Amino acid sequence: MPPSSNQSGAFAGKPDLIVRGQRVITPGGEKAASIHIRGGRIAAIKPFDDADYRCLLYEAGQHVVMPGLVDTHVHINEPGRTEWEGFTTATRAAAAGGITTLIEMPLNSIPATTSVVSFDTKLKAASGQLWVDTGFWGGAVPGNAKELRGLWEAGCFGFKCFLVESGVPEFARVSEDDLQIALAELAKLNGPLLAHAELPGPIERATRHLAAGVPRKSHRAWLESRPRGAEDEAIDLLLRLGVEANAPIHIVHLSSSDALPRIRRAKSSGVSVTVETCPHYLTFASEGIPDGSTQFKCAPPIREQENREALWDALRDGTIDFVATDHSPCPPAMKSQEAGDFFDAWGGIASLQLSLPAVWTEAKKRGFSFSDMAKWLSRGPARLAGLECKKGAIAPGYDADLAVWDPNATFLVEPSKLQHRHKVTPYAGRELMGIVEATFLRGVRIYDRGSFHTVPTGTVLLRGRE
Repeated sequence: MPPSSNQSGAFAGKPDLIVRGQRVITPGGEKAASIHIRGGRIAAIKPFDDADYRCLLYEAGQHVVMPGLVDTHVHINEPGRTEWEGFTTATRAAAAGGITTLIEMPLNSIPATTSVVSFDTKLKAASGQLWVDTGFWGGAVPGNAKELRGLWEAGCFGFKCFLVESGVPEFARVSEDDLQIALAELAKLNGPLLAHAELPGPIERATRHLAAGVPRKSHRAWLESRPRGAEDEAIDLLLRLGVEANAPIHIVHLSSSDALPRIRRAKSSGVSVTVETCPHYLTFASEGIPDGSTQFKCAPPIREQENREALWDALRDGTIDFVATDHSPCPPAMKSQEAGDFFDAWGGIASLQLSLPAVWTEAKKRGFSFSDMAKWLSRGPARLAGLECKKGAIAPGYDADLAVWDPNATFLVEPSKLQHRHKVTPYAGRELMGIVEATFLRGVRIYDRGSFHTVPTGTVLLRGRE
C-alpha cells in the first residue's frame, strides 16, 4: 500500500501546492476535490472548498484532473540512433501530452539494453535530459539468459522479446527454445516478459502468396502480408510457455481481435497474462488508408473496422488491460513517403504526444468515462511496471503526477507543434478532442499551455527503488 499522510513526515504540515477542480479522477471515481501536495507527493484528497491555505493554488475548474499518464511502450532510441528520436525530444513530447512516466523499450538504441554494461550506457545517456520520469525494460534475446538477473537487480522493470525479426540487427528474435530458457529465469524473478507476438511462419507463407506482382503501395497488401494468424499462433505459444514456466506474460500492441477469445479463456483460468493495444489500432481502420500512405505502416498492421470495434469491446470487458503508444519514430526518409512503398518503409507510428486526445476522441463516441481513461492510460500501465503504489492514481502517498485537460476542446493535429524529433505521423491534419492544459510531475508544473518548465525535472526510475 502507498504511504498515507499519517505515516510519513513528508506529509505533515501545510501543503506546498493545492490543485483543485470539479472533475478530479480518483480511484473512487470522478468528484470535485482539492488535491493537497507536499514534498512532491499527494498528502490528501479533500473537499473542493478545503483550500484555505497560504500556498500555491492551481484552479482546474471544469477541466479533467487525471493521474499523469504512464506509457510503458516507447522507443527513444538513444544512444546510437538518436537521430531517430532522443531523450530530450521524446520526454518533452510526453510532458506536452500529459504523460509523466515512460518505460523505454530496449531496442533501436545501440547498444540494445541486453546486458548490465549496456544498461549502464543507457543510464549515462539519459542523465540530465529527462522531462518526465523514465524507466527501462531490458531485452531478452538469444544467448543472454545469464544477463537477465543482473538487469533485474540493476533496476530494469522486465524484459521485452520479439518472436519475429525486430527490424534491427542488434535485437534478434527468440525461438521457442530461447523462450523456455528465458522464462525459467524470469519465473525465479517474477519478472514480466513483454512479447512482440507475431510468428514468422504465417508471415512467410502470406508473403510468398503475395510475391508475384505485389502492389507495394497498397496498405491492403501490407495487411495481407501480416495475417492475424501470425499474432494468434504466437499468443498460443506464449500462453502455453507462460503456464509451463509459471511466469507472467504481457502481450504488447495487440492488433488481432481473433486472439481475444483465447486470451479471455486464459485469464478466466488464472493464467498470468496482461494485454495492451495502441491508439492507432483504436483510431484507424485499414479500409480508410490510401495507397502510398506509409505513415500508417506498423507491425502488426492496422486492421479492418470490425477488428477495431472488437478491440474496443475487449477494453470494455477488461480482456485488454490498457493502452500504450508504441511510439516508434524514425527519420522521414525511412518512411519511404516519396515512393509510397509499404514494404520498404520503417514500420512504426509516432504518436507520443497525442495518445490522450486520440484515445479520448474515440472513447467518447463509444460512451466511455474519464475513469476508463485513467484505468487505461495511467493505472493499468503503472501496474505492469510494478509502480502501482507510486504512479497512476490520485491518492494519498502517490507521486503528485497530474494531467489537466479540457475534454471538450478540439484541435487539428499540426505536425510542426509536435515535440518529438520527427513530425511524420498518421494523425497529421486529423481533428482530435481533448487538449492538455497542464502537466505536473511530482508537484512541479512542467508543462502549461504550450510552455515548459525552465529545466528538465524528470528522474531515472529503477525497479524497487525510490
